[in-house]
Amino acid sequence: MASPLLKIITYLKSRHWQYIYQPENQQIITGVKADNFKRLMIIIRSLEDGEYLEIEVPELIKGINPNPYKKILFQTLLSLTNETKMVRWEYDALTDQINAKIELPLEDAQLTQRQFDRCLEALIELVDQIAMPRLLAVMQTGKDPGEVELGERLLLKLQELLPEGYLNLLDQALTNRKNRGIFFQSA
Repeated sequence: MASPLLKIITYLKSRHWQYIYQPENQQIITGVKADNFKRLMIIIRSLEDGEYLEIEVPELIKGINPNPYKKILFQTLLSLTNETKMVRWEYDALTDQINAKIELPLEDAQLTQRQFDRCLEALIELVDQIAMPRLLAVMQTGKDPGEVELGERLLLKLQELLPEGYLNLLDQALTNRKNRGIFFQSA
């Protein structure tokens, strides 16, 4: 199969994006301005003779080893994996950095502009708008702001599953425990 990179170059040109094509490495390097980055670098690679495509944001976060909240950071990455579509969050222990990547098996199909645009936009939005604010907060405070959202989603799910009025009973039981000085232990 021919490399999809030449087709991707036409897609990037239609966006008026600047890029560097490296045919010897079968990759394109491009980037975009984003809210949480001066320049969000994106590497697009063709692998397996053009049958596999990677769209990667390398070096999302570098040098996390000395951070005391590394464990919570990894838990947040796992949560992001569960909460988002398409994007794979990676930690490279050799370079001590976190990367975000979308992988597409093309096999015998051609990559359409619509597919490429969806992957590119999803990667940019998820990295810049969703992941970075959470990951930076975890690295600074040791607390994942996404856990609050998780608690809200859990309450909504309970509200759907439980008969009417049961959430009020649960709320009252929790209040009574707190008043008696009995608190839940966190893990």
